[in-house]
Parts: sequence; C-alpha cells; structure tokens
Amino acid sequence: MEHNRSGSTTMTQANTANNPPTESIAVTGLLRRLLVERVISKTQAIETQALTSKTGKPLVQVLLDESIATPLQVARASAEEFGFPMLDLAAFDAESLPSDLIDEALLTKHHALPLIKRSNVVYVAIADPMNVVALDELKFKTNLTAEAIIVEDDKLHAMIKQVLDNADNNWSGGADLEDDLEDLQVGLEDTQVQQSATAEIDDTPVVRFVNSTLLNAIRRGASDIHFEIYEKVFRVRFRMDGILHEVAKAPHSLAQRVIARVKVMSRMDISERRIPQDGRIKLKISEKRAIDFRVNTCPTLYGEKIVLRILDPNSAKLGIDALGYDEEQKKLYLDALSKPYGMILVTGPTGSGKTVSLYTGLNILNTPDRNISTAEDPAEINMMGVNQVNVNPKVGLTFANALRAFLRQDPDVIMVGEIRDLETAEIAIKAAQTGHLVLSTLHTNDAPQTLTRLANMGVPSYNIASSVSLIIAQRLGRKLCDHCKTTHDVPHDVLLAEGFSEEEIGSFPIYRAVGCDKCTGGYKGRVGIFQVMPISEEMGRIIMENGNALELAEQAKKEGIKDLRQSGLDKVRAGLTSLEEINRVTKD
Repeated sequence: MEHNRSGSTTMTQANTANNPPTESIAVTGLLRRLLVERVISKTQAIETQALTSKTGKPLVQVLLDESIATPLQVARASAEEFGFPMLDLAAFDAESLPSDLIDEALLTKHHALPLIKRSNVVYVAIADPMNVVALDELKFKTNLTAEAIIVEDDKLHAMIKQVLDNADNNWSGGADLEDDLEDLQVGLEDTQVQQSATAEIDDTPVVRFVNSTLLNAIRRGASDIHFEIYEKVFRVRFRMDGILHEVAKAPHSLAQRVIARVKVMSRMDISERRIPQDGRIKLKISEKRAIDFRVNTCPTLYGEKIVLRILDPNSAKLGIDALGYDEEQKKLYLDALSKPYGMILVTGPTGSGKTVSLYTGLNILNTPDRNISTAEDPAEINMMGVNQVNVNPKVGLTFANALRAFLRQDPDVIMVGEIRDLETAEIAIKAAQTGHLVLSTLHTNDAPQTLTRLANMGVPSYNIASSVSLIIAQRLGRKLCDHCKTTHDVPHDVLLAEGFSEEEIGSFPIYRAVGCDKCTGGYKGRVGIFQVMPISEEMGRIIMENGNALELAEQAKKEGIKDLRQSGLDKVRAGLTSLEEINRVTKD
C-alpha cells in the first residue's frame, strides 16, 4: 500500500523495511543532514545508525569505512549541521603549523591537528564534529580556547602522516624533555651488559643527564658530542654545522660517573682507563626511529675524554638532490654510477660528508638484482640490502682481506671505507678493472691531488688511468638561516679579489649571517661544495706520463671542471651561504 500522510493505513512488513516513512526514521544530527541533502537514502540512514549502535564506532568513521559517503560529503554536511567553518587542507601550508602545539598523542589518538594559533585561541582541524574530547584535551594542556574547523578525513590523514614523518626525520616537536627521557630505550640487549649497567651505574641523575644530553644533541642537529674533563671543569660540547659549541658545564665531581655511564652504554670495559676504546650505542627515540652513536674514549691528563659521533641512517636517504650538487655535477655522478665497472673516489677531510655521498650512491644502486658489499672502519650507516663488514685489524680482518673475500662472493658493487695502503689500493683497482664498480675514499685536498696520491702510494700509472672513472672532492659549508639572513654591501675590488667576474658583480645579492632563535649564529644546516672530475682521455695521458697535480688541475680547468672555490662561489651567488663561510672552507 502507498504511504498515507495521516499514518492511519497499514503496510506490509516487506514494504516497511524497503521504504520506511520519513517520519518513522529516528535519526538526528549528521545523518539527518545527509538524508535531507540526498547524500544517503532512508535505508542507508537506518542501517548506518544501527551499525553505529552495534559497533560503538563514531558515526563519521562508520560512514567513511563503509563508503556510505565521501569525505567531502561528510565534511560539508558536518559544517552545515554543526555550524563549524570548513577548510580545504589541500590549500593549507603544513610549514605554518604551530609546532609548539603539535602533540603525537593528539594526532594519533584523537585524529586532530592544531592549524592556527591566534592570541589565546587555537583552531583545530577535525573530521568528526562530535570529537569534543580532542578539543577538551588540547584546551586542558595548553590553557587556550580550542575552536574546531571541519576538514575532509582523507586530507587530514595525509597531513597528520606528513607531520609525523617530519617529526621522525627532524626530531622536532612540542613534547616535553621529561616525557622524551621516559621513552628513551638504550640498546643494552646483552643481559650481562644490563646487569653491569645496574651494578656500576645506579645513579638516576647521571643517567638522566646523559640521556638528556644525547637527546638534546639529536634535536639540535649535532654531528658529534664531546665530554671533556679538565683539572677543575667538566664540559660538554656539540659540533653543529661543523663548528664546536659549548652547551653545558657539569659539576666536576660527576665527571667520572658520567664517563662510566657512557662506557657502560657503549659496552666498553669501564675498569680500563689507560688505553683508547671504541664502542657503539643504539638509542631508540620513537617507534619508527633509532639513532646510532659511534663512541671513542681517549685517556687525557685528567681523565678520559669521550667523543660520540651521531650516525643517522636517514642521512643516506636524503637523495642526491639534497646534497648540493649542481645539475652538471649530479649528471656526472649518476653517469659514473650507471657504469658496470670502474672506480669512484670521494675525497676530503674528516667530517666533509664523504660517507653520506657514498651511501647516497649506494642507495641508488641498491636494487634486488645487485650484490653490494662494503668494508668500513666502522660501518656508520646501516642499510638494508647491503652486506656490510666492519674491519678488525686485531684479528686480521683488514680492508685488503675483506676485499679478497668480497671478490670470491660474486660482487657487483664494492665499497671500501678508505684506501690507506698500497695493498688495499691494488686490490680495489684490480676489482675495478675486472667488471666491478668500486667506491672508496681518500684523504686529499682536491680531485687532482687524489691521482698523485695513488701514484705516491706505489700504484702504477697505467692502473690508475685505466680504473679510476670519477673523483669527487667535497667540503661542507654552513647554510645561511632563511629567517634572519640579510644582504650587505661588499666593495667592488673585494669581490673581484674573491673570484667574481667584472660582468657579474651587482647582478646578485650578497648575504651575511645575522643570528636568531631559529639558528646557530646565523646558520642552519649545511650544503655540500663539490669538485666533480671525470677522468678524460687527456687526463689519462697526463697520468701515464707521470704528470703532477698542477698539470691535472690545469687540464681540469680547460675541460670546464669547477674547482672547490668556484663551486663555493656558486653557493654564494645562489644566496645559500655567505662569502665568509666559503672563505673558511675553501680558501687556501
């Protein structure tokens, strides 16, 4: 029977189930709005309401999980029904989020994201208009008024994931240090080591001091931590962007306990203080991220100095574009990596980023069809899919012996941490000549000197010319802080003396460091400065004729290869760094 508006007629049970009267649908709020706007049918409204009651899930979650409505339809209906403003997150810049209000629990547990802070009001993106718990919790934690903004659920998910990924990569956020210290997990997996740690260092203040120092170094982007003991002072320094900064002075009476704590964490012999020791710490700082520390002790006049090198595996995953190569240099590196054999050498002083450059190349080569092996002292970056060996001369596992073993294991790519002697150099060159791609490092000042260094080791000239395909010399320069850098006038004659041409002077601004609360002395982060030199036929001829580094440098200049100084000036032209910084890292 048809429906009678007076409600006096009866209907069959089947007809009632299939087409219930609007008046009999006991739906309110969001479901009613969706029904009125013809987004869902009467039947869907009833079924959705029943499913919500049965599962206990929020209505919005049921609508989206069951594909009853799209995220955009739910957001529009929510904004209309509850009178909240609506925002398209695709047009919102994630960089402008109030980082001091970002809390991982709020993001993951309550699915809410603080978007904008205005005076004492914070506007929070939510997909569920009934998610008042998130607003109440944020209000309680921050003592701010929390106002809701409705957004599409899928876009909210994507932005929350982006924020969490950035937090893992940068280890920056609004969590309190005290909370972070509670969550830290030190990699003391060995039971004996744990018992030793408990017996020797049962000192909570010292434990918390060491943990907070490690965490603070990670947050501030330090590359090294120095614990230094003197006659009356015990200080801590961080190397940030290549420069050491004093960050703390601890009571001198705590020095021995702090040193003992670090040695226990590093699995060293805490009773041995007369000789240097090496160790390693694995620190788990979140579910997704762990940081390794390479630790070395050295006995000094007043006790042991400890230096920790921070090894972040994410640094090898930055990609070649993030390192600082210009387009021509990047092409030369990628071309060399694409060859099935030959040798790629990276050269520069300690701390110049050689390992990151090599591992960036290995990351590109790391595919299931390649067998990659590395010999290092020690392995600084762990990489899945790469067979890594720590050399140990004490037991006879030298670079040369490791290379010999690799050559018996059908390798495609070999990486040698450093060529230090003739034996290692000869085996590496032989591998490069017999169908293997070899990557390694040397300690020289620039690319031409690398070839003469190999010759001085005793490697025959014809072997150098036939095996080496590319040499990369590099330095790391500090990047200017984007928030506070400012232009300044440099005299015309000074710019000419620094290496700029007459024609280009005045065509670009020169920036200098200032300093603000977002950087360290006007600099934040570092950029690579490279000399990328492929070995041409003419260079091979010079090598075969036992030419020196000056002749090779002159030939590189003729071939248009930029030296380190020219590459550094390019970074000044681009506004990435200052002239003072380029002078610090490249001027002879």
